[in-house]
Amino acid sequence: MSDAPVIKTESKRKSTADISLTTDTPVSCPECGGHPENTGEETICGDCGLVLSEYRIDHGPEWRSFADDTTNPKRTGAPLTRSRHDRGLSTEIGRSIRLTGRKRRQFARLRRQHNRARISTKRERNQVYAFTEIRRLTGALSLPKQIRDDACSLFRSAQSEDLLRGRSLEGFAAACVYAACRVAGVARTIEEITDIAKATSAEQRAAYTALNRELGLPIGPIDPAQYLPRFASELELPSNIERRACEYISMITAQGIGAGRNPSGVAAACLYTAARDIGFELTQQTAADIADVTPVTLRATYHDLREVTLPATE
Repeated sequence: MSDAPVIKTESKRKSTADISLTTDTPVSCPECGGHPENTGEETICGDCGLVLSEYRIDHGPEWRSFADDTTNPKRTGAPLTRSRHDRGLSTEIGRSIRLTGRKRRQFARLRRQHNRARISTKRERNQVYAFTEIRRLTGALSLPKQIRDDACSLFRSAQSEDLLRGRSLEGFAAACVYAACRVAGVARTIEEITDIAKATSAEQRAAYTALNRELGLPIGPIDPAQYLPRFASELELPSNIERRACEYISMITAQGIGAGRNPSGVAAACLYTAARDIGFELTQQTAADIADVTPVTLRATYHDLREVTLPATE
């Protein structure tokens, strides 16, 4: 008879413990009857410290996103990119300083063989080289990623149309960057790209002509106003000069003076004219250098612009 209450008490404690394991917040502690407290991973008694239940599975996200758009983060790895020959889906064997001796040499051999097997054809090898050159050019020119991806897509299209035969890869890489800038309306002269490209000016122009002729790129005349913000920033000109130069460009376009002229030279001439109007110190040589034209080219537009504006100001 004395064992019966003990057996009944143990059975009661077991059932209470089972309830505490299956529920998030037990009603009371089975040992002392204290109030349970939930710490996130464990539920403990606030009086005696007994662990009533534990649940160490965190159902929250296991990543940290520092992007601006965090409304719907997904753990799907790096995004696809058109600036890689395999769209960024390849596997890379990283390096670790914890590997030593035989294991380190083994992984070095695996990494070397993996890099060799990742590029299986000459077509992919050309893409790797050209895309590396395109990334270098866009980085040196501080161009956005969209220009980089568009230039790589243009190179793929040129390769599919068999336009690379007999031409240099460096020239086509530079031409694709310039064509992507022209299509997107980003003001970059072909001389700027030639200065940092590995190809010569003749190679780049021949590649660009082939791209424009065979692919039918939607490229129109360059608006000189596209160069104004960058030139004014590099020359450290006030905003009122830039606004007045924009008015001069509109006037030149309406009069048809700038037809057939270098658009960067027209923009520099308008900035020089606007600077002269308000008495800002700006030489013709400085304005011509920023546009990569000669002072003679700048003066020709300047004199034509004065012939149009002076009668209106008198």
